[in-house]
Amino acid sequence: MWNKLLVPALVLAAGAAAHPALAEGLPGVTDGPGPNLVIEVADSKGAAKGRIVLDLYNDKAPNHVERLVTLAKSGAYDGVVFHRVIDGFMAQTGDVEFGKHGSDTARAGMGGSNMPDLAAEFNDVSFQAGTVGMARAQDPNSANSQFFIDLAPATFLDGQYTVVGQLVDGWDVLNAIKKGDPAANGAVVEPDYMVKVMVEE
Repeated sequence: MWNKLLVPALVLAAGAAAHPALAEGLPGVTDGPGPNLVIEVADSKGAAKGRIVLDLYNDKAPNHVERLVTLAKSGAYDGVVFHRVIDGFMAQTGDVEFGKHGSDTARAGMGGSNMPDLAAEFNDVSFQAGTVGMARAQDPNSANSQFFIDLAPATFLDGQYTVVGQLVDGWDVLNAIKKGDPAANGAVVEPDYMVKVMVEE
């Protein structure tokens, strides 16, 4: 499988006014109808770092959201590392094939699930701080299981990657995820990982 790449990077969704509750740590961002992914993050030694909550946009990218929910409910995301983290751009995870904590993660970023790749669901949501997007290879219709969370606005990704959600809690936890080596395209040595990924509907 091709390496799932991102071209180097707050969602102001068109329907943001419909999202009622303010999130902690990211002013002006609200939690919508969900479903939400709740991610418990730990460092490479297993020490808890906190949790991240992602509000998924079922109305904007239903097939991608369904994939994330299915993988989370099956436990496929549990133990998956943040294999590529670029300071000032994004944190990437979700390689359920080659990205498991405690295994050789040298190929992390090249794998996906055993389900078919997804057709792009590009939408009108802009990539801002905390935006959740699906990683893919060069083919726009190659997203599978990997996703990324923006650490800063990355509007050059607009219309090129499918936006699937927004971080609504845990901004401090996201920013504390171990960063990778810029000279190695953000590859992380002894990366932090997702201990448990739960779905709240």
